Amino acid sequence: MAGNNVSYNEHGDRGLGRESTELGLEATAMTLGTAAGAAFRLFSTDYKKNEDLHQMLESNKDSLKLEAMKRIVGMIAKGKNASELFPAVVKNVASKNIELKKLVYVFLVRYAEEQEDLALLSISTFQRALKDPNQLIRASALRVLSSIRVSIIVPIMMLSIKEAACDLSPYVRKTAAHAIQKLYSLDPEQKEPLVEVIEKLLKDKSTLVAGSVVMSFEEVCPERIDLIHKNYRKLCNLLVDVEEWGQVVIINMLTRYARTQFVSPWNEEEFHEANQEKYFYDSDKEKNNNDPIAARTPYSMDPDHRLLLRNTKSLLQSRNAAVVMGVAQLYWHLAPKSEVSIVTKSLVRLLRSHREVQYIVLQNIATMSIQRKGMFEPYLKSFYVRSTDPTQIKVLKLEILTNLASEANISTILREFQTYVKSQDKQFAAATIQAIGRCATNISEVTDTCLSGLMYLLSNRDENVVAESVVVIKKLLQTQLSQHSEIIKHMAKLLDKITVSMARASILWLIGEYCERVPKIAPDVLRKVAKSFINEEEIVKLQILNLGAKLYLTNPKQTKLLMQYILNVAKYDQNYDIRDRTRFIKQLIVPIEKSGALSKYAKKIFLVQKPAPVLESPFKDRDRFQLSTLSHSLNTKANGYLELPDWPKTAPDPSVRNVEVIQPIKEVVTPVHKLKAKKDTSGAKFYSDSEEEEEEEEEESSESSTSSNGSETDSKSEDGNSSSSEDSSDSESEKEKTNEESEISDTEESKTKSKKIQSETTSESEESSSADSSKSETDSEVDSTVKQKKVESKRMSQVKDTVKQEVSLLDLVDFSDVSTPVAVPKPVTSSRLATDLEGLSLSSDSSVINVITPVFVPPKSYELLHRMSGKGLGAQYYFSRQPCIYSPNMVSVHITFINSSDQEIRNIQIGELKLTSGMKMHNFHEIDSLKPGTSKTVSMGIDFCDSTQAANFQLCTNNDHFGVSIQPPVGELLLPVSTSEKDFIKEQAYLCAFQFCNDRFFSTSAIKTIHLLTMLLL
Repeated sequence: MAGNNVSYNEHGDRGLGRESTELGLEATAMTLGTAAGAAFRLFSTDYKKNEDLHQMLESNKDSLKLEAMKRIVGMIAKGKNASELFPAVVKNVASKNIELKKLVYVFLVRYAEEQEDLALLSISTFQRALKDPNQLIRASALRVLSSIRVSIIVPIMMLSIKEAACDLSPYVRKTAAHAIQKLYSLDPEQKEPLVEVIEKLLKDKSTLVAGSVVMSFEEVCPERIDLIHKNYRKLCNLLVDVEEWGQVVIINMLTRYARTQFVSPWNEEEFHEANQEKYFYDSDKEKNNNDPIAARTPYSMDPDHRLLLRNTKSLLQSRNAAVVMGVAQLYWHLAPKSEVSIVTKSLVRLLRSHREVQYIVLQNIATMSIQRKGMFEPYLKSFYVRSTDPTQIKVLKLEILTNLASEANISTILREFQTYVKSQDKQFAAATIQAIGRCATNISEVTDTCLSGLMYLLSNRDENVVAESVVVIKKLLQTQLSQHSEIIKHMAKLLDKITVSMARASILWLIGEYCERVPKIAPDVLRKVAKSFINEEEIVKLQILNLGAKLYLTNPKQTKLLMQYILNVAKYDQNYDIRDRTRFIKQLIVPIEKSGALSKYAKKIFLVQKPAPVLESPFKDRDRFQLSTLSHSLNTKANGYLELPDWPKTAPDPSVRNVEVIQPIKEVVTPVHKLKAKKDTSGAKFYSDSEEEEEEEEEESSESSTSSNGSETDSKSEDGNSSSSEDSSDSESEKEKTNEESEISDTEESKTKSKKIQSETTSESEESSSADSSKSETDSEVDSTVKQKKVESKRMSQVKDTVKQEVSLLDLVDFSDVSTPVAVPKPVTSSRLATDLEGLSLSSDSSVINVITPVFVPPKSYELLHRMSGKGLGAQYYFSRQPCIYSPNMVSVHITFINSSDQEIRNIQIGELKLTSGMKMHNFHEIDSLKPGTSKTVSMGIDFCDSTQAANFQLCTNNDHFGVSIQPPVGELLLPVSTSEKDFIKEQAYLCAFQFCNDRFFSTSAIKTIHLLTMLLL
């Protein structure tokens, strides 16, 4: 379809040959310089020979290389063969000089098809360039790689396109979209994987990619409408920001899409017109009784249909004529009839553009003006012919003026036509006479006026004007029932002067058709033309035979001998059509014994009344093609044209265009002091409701100190010992927190800590509390010691709940899901046991250090083998952080193999090991086969010997060997443990004994310390 779009912008990649030519012209224009003398020197014949080109290309100076490439491109432009320089040119592909690289790309594209073997030498260079940090280099490499028309590199091109489709740069993704079309034209069997890439690129939100991928969609799989459903609204919204040539492609695609997904808006307007006409004569009572029209459901436009019309309306102001024409055809084919007139002003504005643009726009306006005259009637003067217009533009404007002619403006148009008839352009003057005839046929009020004007033209000196007038008068006389013998007599007199064969044939046809109205003139005309029969044109000879046959049947006495003479002469004519017509007429009108039954009906055959010709516009049948296409311009179906689908009778399901909007997850980050307050509140809730009320009042103490004091007084009146219980519960909760942090503590330490924390809390609330409240808090500290023992038994029942609360607090920090159980330090059974153990001295060997199961986090994958380096085989590895099943000293590594090629890969295994001393490796089981597009994960174990050095080995298949390496991060070599604060401080003291030597750890205590640090950091 894109190939049929006449208004397609020239900036798009429309073909490989054109692209290479444009690339060559662009690079040559950039590098050959602007001076005319330099350009002449490059293409002149006396330029120095190219013997030194090899030396210049192999030099270390970019200036010499650039000069050599200029000469080579000049040789190519002159048609000389420069293929012998291919190896020397390829070496400069990796040059950092952009101008030099462009010229090299031009050379490679030129000789890639002719020199396939030589072109393959540069493939590896382009593969390396595809990984270049510069996005322009990556895109240029892909562009040239896809322009090499060699079927051998189709798999490489496919892999490059897939990789470029995932590139971070939208410019590279745009180039990948263009490369899809080139690869499809080279190998149509790659359609399915290319469709997958197109589906991925259609989801791209970049405006730079949208137009290119839709272009590829139109070329590769225009029938896959299902790929557009989810992207329809996105394309409509991005349309304004897409580049101009991409807008043209997207508009054409969305036009076809809308014709398949929405109901026609025209049926509703026809329904309203029929409804109004019917109800004009009916009474109100008849309207409501048994009326199928009234029972019809009113039409409501689909919101997506309206979205498309609304978002394309602003593009009518585009500076690009192709975009304006695309929106005009979209409104013509999709919008309600009442809204189509929006495009009129924009189309008239395009008539000020270049003549090529005018030609296409006028063709489309001519088609529109046949069905909807009212759109362009206010702009009638815009279609007046100018003297500077070329002939094709004049004829199209004349056609539009004829279509717009009506009873109101016919007088103005005829005055214009009178001027046009006098034009020196003979083709345009003849077209004007035909236009006058059409106006006379369409508007009966001016028929006589037009006939008079045409009769006046018969006396014109220009023979072509007279001949065309005769032809038009002949058609007009057929449409008139009244007799026009005077006109026929006048035209018979002109027969001797007119030499144009079509005009002479028209006069003879008129005399023969109406011979009964001119009985005296007709035989004499036959006598004259019989003398010149031999010298007449073929079309005139056929009309002479018809005239003789009609006169033979109506006036045989005067014309019998003349007719016999004409038949005898025509029987030996060189043209077989005339000989056949002569034999047919002779057998039909001359009665003989062997004549058939048709001779009885000769008069009915020749003298029957002929139907009047219909003078129609040549653009009347062009509406079967989509506007603004090549097929519409040529009035014939061009290769690759996609017909516009008909409107569906029932609207398809609109929910297919719904896209699930994933709301971003908002992390609820609670401040530390609020987390502490929540924890204290949950502990206080267990003991007393009054305490909960008091803590809520303390949080709201900033409102007023009076309300704070009042609330404390009320709580005291409810329970005389509530303040003491509050302080007791606070102290117990603080001790509970202390017990969770350390396993060994005594009651005295917990008392001291609780007093410190309580004093901090009291100091924070001094501004909102009175002296009485601070005094009650001091008294409650004494009572808390008495009730401490009673609370300890209750506190143990809440240990499990406290652990659960800690897990929930971890969830607030947005940790990943815990797939393995997390070991939590066991709480101390009672404070008495802690007091008894206080005096015991523990050695360093008896530190409580427990190995725990690691917390699962999403594994980070590392690339082991790139699919380009592995010839389609890709491999990635990650550390599972689980105990290795092969050896406790080994680290478990999982490797995932992916077959990105189109062939099956067999016997994937580990080959030669290149490990450092002390390292060990347990190989995975051999993979017998890996089918294309599939993946498989295997497990292996590696003992890095407490080293961060990489493990090097070979990865083998049935055909190739690839050198790979696995290097572990430091964190993957450490073991997760849990310990108390005291043990951590003791182990931290061993850091002084921590030493590094050849990337190995020698201190066991230091290893434990690193484990502890890792645990705390996590």
